[in-house]
Amino acid sequence: MLDHRWIAEHIPHQGSMCLLESVVDWSATTISCRATSHTDPANPLRAEGRLGAASAIEYAAQAMAVHGALLAETGGRPRHGYLTSLRGVTLHVARLDDLPGELSVQAECLSSDSHNLLYRFSVSHAGRCLVDGRAAVVLDAAKIAAVRRP
Repeated sequence: MLDHRWIAEHIPHQGSMCLLESVVDWSATTISCRATSHTDPANPLRAEGRLGAASAIEYAAQAMAVHGALLAETGGRPRHGYLTSLRGVTLHVARLDDLPGELSVQAECLSSDSHNLLYRFSVSHAGRCLVDGRAAVVLDAAKIAAVRRP
């Protein structure tokens, strides 16, 4: 199991913004992580003392970033990814901060090419799905834009 320290060393999210506690399991197409930061009163995503369910999207995005870092370990440096769209997102609860214990964060890469990834994700607690949907990620967007400029 890869811990919080490893995660923080391999993704751009630092300090309290690095939300994941550990990687539980991963493969070439999937990743499973756990998180406990949703219960932290200092969680940077809290607003007015609450952590809304939509914040689960950031947990899933970080799992996708960790997945990219793990895949890059075998083939070089991870590429910068930017979340560009969300589809079919369902919030099954209103908030996350009132749930004790761990969150389970799952992501599965459904398709990929040299610059685009499509993931299905879910965040659950005690076997209950809290938030799920799909996310599109563009890799190295700044480099692509620079190449396309006249």
